[in-house]
Amino acid sequence: MKQPIILIGGGGHCKSCIDVIEQEGRFDVKGIVDLPEKKGEKILGYEIFANDVDILELAKTYDHFFITMGHLGSPQRRIELFTLLKKLDKTLPVIVSPNAYISKHAKIDEGTIIMHHTVINAGSKIGKNCIINNKALIEHDATIGNNCHISTGAIINGGVQVGNNTFYGSGAVSKQYIIIPENSFVKANSIVK
Repeated sequence: MKQPIILIGGGGHCKSCIDVIEQEGRFDVKGIVDLPEKKGEKILGYEIFANDVDILELAKTYDHFFITMGHLGSPQRRIELFTLLKKLDKTLPVIVSPNAYISKHAKIDEGTIIMHHTVINAGSKIGKNCIINNKALIEHDATIGNNCHISTGAIINGGVQVGNNTFYGSGAVSKQYIIIPENSFVKANSIVK
């Protein structure tokens, strides 16, 4: 039986998350939380039925929540929402596309989504509240900190350590065994040495 889940954030990233959630088949989306002026709008058939001030009330009924807001400019709002939901003792599951490859020797922490055609290899560790976007490659023994967005087609090579709150742009490629500091912004198509 599918678990009911509430999504927080109703933009473009939400559509991508819904697609993964539907294909994974573990959760039944009950509604989306977004800005008050968007109330009543639908995203892929799911209604925006509440806004941020309603989260405390929703938490009385629902146990599973997922942050479907993108990492735009800063992860700060995603961090605030994650912190609030954890204080409310809510479950933020790991969502994994059935079209992704995840090594049985990799570890993925709560509130993280692994999108379509991603590869996460042996010994890798992915932190909390992360977006690992379509076709990203996380090689062996890489560590991705909390609240990171690894964008479409990005490559994190073996043994790389990516600090918390980092945005790593589409198509960027890292050298192996480097450290990318916390709060970094890596431009699309960069070579990271």
